[in-house]
Amino acid sequence: MKRLVLVAAVSVLLVTGCSSGGDNTAAAGADTASSAAPSVSAGAEPLLARYGLAGKSTVEVIDRLDRLGLQDRPADLKASVRASELVVSAGGQEHSLALPDDRFYLSVAPYVQRTHECFYHSLTTCKGELVNTEVQVRVVDDASGKVLVDEAVTTFANGFVGFWLPRGMTGTLRIASGGKAAETKISTGPDAPTCLTTLQMT
Repeated sequence: MKRLVLVAAVSVLLVTGCSSGGDNTAAAGADTASSAAPSVSAGAEPLLARYGLAGKSTVEVIDRLDRLGLQDRPADLKASVRASELVVSAGGQEHSLALPDDRFYLSVAPYVQRTHECFYHSLTTCKGELVNTEVQVRVVDDASGKVLVDEAVTTFANGFVGFWLPRGMTGTLRIASGGKAAETKISTGPDAPTCLTTLQMT
């Protein structure tokens, strides 16, 4: 029975966030998202201040933490990106920070040989295979055909690259690097994952 409980607990950890532990290119669409970013509640400010994040909006907190060098990531701070909120916790405190109503943050970690399961992106513990790697990314809204992203970006020190996308859309994401590529369908609905680690480039 204890073994079953342990297996279940590990499964939940893998689904809800990554379990592995220099600034790069800014997340695509961050300027747009910042302009509509709600302010952080006063209750969360003391916790954020401990990590140099005081006075920042939720969008700014996400962008800052996702771009930190691995050695600069606070081991005791948990920051989980959900579809409409960022959940931060440390020292027995937990706070929910609202995301902009019209924006969704999707973190993508393309890989060639190894990856991990992930549903909600953890800004302080998630780590992908391709670190500081230039990739070409294209995101198209399936309903309108509008190209939302079409640019070369460099993955962060954690092997991810983040994109601020319109909320409530379905689309196609293609990523390529070094002659290899992968493509997948994505969505930014209320139950959608914020962490994409299944893109194996071949």
